[in-house]
Amino acid sequence: MKKVKITAIRKASYPDLSAKYENPIEHTCDISEGESWISTDGQKPEGLCDSAWESMRWFVEELAAGRGNFYDGWMKNPNSAMISCNDGFRPVSFYIETIE
Repeated sequence: MKKVKITAIRKASYPDLSAKYENPIEHTCDISEGESWISTDGQKPEGLCDSAWESMRWFVEELAAGRGNFYDGWMKNPNSAMISCNDGFRPVSFYIETIE
């Protein structure tokens, strides 16, 4: 199996949606842009948000198994994917790529 690097590329915030729909919460996402993790054998890296992992797990597992080229050429690098977590108020975009 291949190792897969997961990098937080962009973190967005939609305070207008939070104000309109979300109950106030004290703790939100701790991920910072540029932060990265290494997945070995398609496993969740320590310290990666559970919710983000659930959004990307299938792609990481596929890349770790040597597969890729998702959606017939979606990515310039066929051994990668750009996936966002499922937080509609503070989505984080992750670049996922196989590494040697």
